Amino acid sequence: MKRCRPASRGTRRLALFGAIVLVLSVVMSASLAAADGGTGPLGVTVVAAAGVRSDRVGALFHEGKPGEHYCTASVVHSPRHDLVLTAAHCLGDDGEDDGELFFAPGYRDGQAPHGLWRVTRRYLPEGWVDGQDEDSDFAFAELEPDTRGREVEDVVGGERFAAGVATGATAVTVTGYPDDRDAPVTCTDKPRAHSRTQQRIECPGFSAGTSGSPWVNGNGQVVGVLGGHEQGGATDDVSYSVVLGAEAGRLYRTAVEGP
Repeated sequence: MKRCRPASRGTRRLALFGAIVLVLSVVMSASLAAADGGTGPLGVTVVAAAGVRSDRVGALFHEGKPGEHYCTASVVHSPRHDLVLTAAHCLGDDGEDDGELFFAPGYRDGQAPHGLWRVTRRYLPEGWVDGQDEDSDFAFAELEPDTRGREVEDVVGGERFAAGVATGATAVTVTGYPDDRDAPVTCTDKPRAHSRTQQRIECPGFSAGTSGSPWVNGNGQVVGVLGGHEQGGATDDVSYSVVLGAEAGRLYRTAVEGP
C-alpha cells in the first residue's frame, strides 16, 4: 500500500521534478485534451494545469498545516454545496478518531488559493466502519463555510457523483496529490475490471498521498475514487477504485440529507 501514509508532524519531503517534469511538459497539452474528451495520449501522467477542473480537487491536511498534506479529496455536487469525496482510509477507522482535518482545493506551490476548509462531519460506509472492507473504501466529508459564509462548491464548483456507472464505459481522468509534491498530477486512461467490486487504471506516478483522487469521466461524473484494493495499489503505476454501487449511492444520499 502506497496510497496514503500517516500524516507527518515534521517537515514534509521536498520533491525535485528535474528531467521528469521536462518530459511530462512536452505531452501536457495533448493529455489535457484527452481529459476534456478530445484526442490525446492515454496513460500519461503530467502535472495538472491550474484551472476550473483541477481546482475542484484538493489536498487534505491534519490541523490545517500547509506543507503536510497526506491524502486527496474532491468537491462533489450536493444541495448544500458542502461535500467532498475521498477514500475511507483517509478519514480513519470510524471517521471520529483522526483529529481535525482541513481541505485545500487547488492547493499548489505551498499556497491554498481558495482557502482552507474545515471538515465538520464525516460519512463512512458500514462496510468500512465494521471491518475496513476494501469494497467500502470511499467516504464523504462535510465542510464548514468560509469566513465569508460561502460553501466550497460556490467557490470552486463540483463534479457530479455517479454510482452505478459500468467500469470502462468511458475513459476517466484521475487527479491527485502525491505527498512529496506541491502540485497535483493528472492522467487519463480507460479503467478495467479488477474484480466484480474493484476497478483498476494504469497511470504512472500515483504514489503515496493520491488516495482519494477522483476518477472523472468526460461527462463530469465522478465514477471512482482512488482506494479500495491494497488501499489504492501496491505500486505507483497501477491504481484501484471501488466499483461505486448501491452502498455508495446510499452513503451519498445520507451525506446529502445530513444529520
